[in-house]
Amino acid sequence: MIPTIFFVAILASLAVALVAMFRRGDHGGTLLRALTIRVGLSVAFFLLLLLGWWLGILEPHGLRP
Repeated sequence: MIPTIFFVAILASLAVALVAMFRRGDHGGTLLRALTIRVGLSVAFFLLLLLGWWLGILEPHGLRP
């Protein structure tokens, strides 16, 4: 559930940045804020994955053919 929320939030931030990029006028602040939020969410998601692995909640597994 939480990974889905993170992915939706990251995609929403990318959509906001795309709209700001194609809008007429100066929307550089909106674009910068949206991309900053996306990077922050991505880093937070990665750190939560590492924390889950370190605490033993998530267990990595190899790919099996």
